[in-house]
Amino acid sequence: MTVTTDPVPPTPPPPGGGDALAPFGYPQELRRRMGRYASFAAGFSFISVLTTVFQFFSLGYSFGGPLFFWTWPAVLVGQLLVAACFAELAARLPIAGAIYQWASRLGSPAFGWYAGWIMVIGRIVVVAAAALALQVVLPAVWPGFQIVGGDPAPTTASGAANAALLGLVLLAFTTLLNVLDNRALSAVNTIGVTAEIAGVALIVTLLVTHAERDPGITLHTGGHGGLITALLVGSFTAAYVLIGFESASEMSEETVNPRRTAPRTTLTALTTSGVCGGLLLLGGLLAAPSLTDGRLATEGLGYVLTSTLGDGLGKVLLADVAVAVCAATLAIQTSATRMLFSMARDGVLPRSAALARVPARTGMPGTAALVVGVGAGLLLLLNLASPQAFLAIGTTCIAMVYLAYAMVTGPMLVRRLRGEWPPPAGGERDELGRPLFSLGRWGLPVNALAVAYGLFMTVNLAWPRAEVYDPEGGHWYFRWFTVLVLAATVATGATYRWYRDREGSAGQPDGAGRGGSSASEPEPATVRA
Repeated sequence: MTVTTDPVPPTPPPPGGGDALAPFGYPQELRRRMGRYASFAAGFSFISVLTTVFQFFSLGYSFGGPLFFWTWPAVLVGQLLVAACFAELAARLPIAGAIYQWASRLGSPAFGWYAGWIMVIGRIVVVAAAALALQVVLPAVWPGFQIVGGDPAPTTASGAANAALLGLVLLAFTTLLNVLDNRALSAVNTIGVTAEIAGVALIVTLLVTHAERDPGITLHTGGHGGLITALLVGSFTAAYVLIGFESASEMSEETVNPRRTAPRTTLTALTTSGVCGGLLLLGGLLAAPSLTDGRLATEGLGYVLTSTLGDGLGKVLLADVAVAVCAATLAIQTSATRMLFSMARDGVLPRSAALARVPARTGMPGTAALVVGVGAGLLLLLNLASPQAFLAIGTTCIAMVYLAYAMVTGPMLVRRLRGEWPPPAGGERDELGRPLFSLGRWGLPVNALAVAYGLFMTVNLAWPRAEVYDPEGGHWYFRWFTVLVLAATVATGATYRWYRDREGSAGQPDGAGRGGSSASEPEPATVRA
């Protein structure tokens, strides 16, 4: 056996990507039907600026005041650095379970397993957090959606309980779609993205035309706490919104011409979302009836829409936001399902055979979708314990995603420093015979900055600030929730791996690189005879 550092066999990919998995040892089980717009929709729906900006605007404003707007472009630049690295990988490794597959080949199989494991748990938490966003908009559209109690604010006991109920209903719907044929899933995603883009354009236009002040207001502070803390916590809004752009890569095995399509739609989804979200933030600050009455810090953009545009039009636009929430939850669950499927296909998870099963009738990993849906539903029940669970769940999922991102960009940087990335130019062509996406001479500085940014944001998000996670006191576990969940995730993974090795089910080195779903693990694709 000889070991090569080239993670992609230098063979030109076939037109359309029909046999694109053959060099990696996988059969084509998922149905390859997604075009460029559907691929873009996968990333844009995951980010879903309408869902997440409405969900987290109040948090950013409560700490940073109008000045928190400037954390948006800062986070966008940082995420574009990460996305550029991912685009290079998407062109060379068009495989479902992107983070797991990439980390396994750039680092080591064991390292990749932990990256995938953290990402799977993180994605399940993201699904729960996204489903909770319905509470921010539906009761404002129609009071009848407030089924439990009278106060719809997510920070109250009745609002938190109702958020869990609405979220469970939504999860039942998205899980069903993830079990059916992917044509239904793509259709719902496409409709949701189109409605969201139209909604963003209309909302921004209306807010700007109803502006009460000029953009200079964004240079003013107004939150609580010192300036540095205000900006660090204010960045949570952008950090939560601008994730999931790699979902286009997660869907590579279902995308036509994935080597060409996925890198471009990854960058396009993030850039489009960044511009749309920044305009939403600015429009909200300019059009808010008041910046000092406290409502912007508690009710966020929903308050701006209904107060500025009137109940009629404001509720119509909020209904569009509700559609975006549904599309986002669906896209995030789909991405989590593909990650779970990819790991199970390599036989590195409990019950891998069941999780990796893809019925020929549907072409969808239905069991994996059910696991993600049930896991997210159980997390929603935490909202019944305390309204503070909403913020704890939200920031935990972001921190886990950022850490998993760093577990890809980190070993990628090591490869660059060794001169092992990108791979040799032979066979560096996409399905249409064109050169693959490459950062060229900018690769090293972009990669280094991406690693530094990712690690900084992970620490920032996980830092146990009492004023953020336990403002009322008495809930120490919410203050340390992110750290505890990360520690529990790693400990659970380590325990499972120890038990599996002890039982002798891992006689071969674990990692990615072959089809099937037996309990034994394959040789990595980077090792070739």
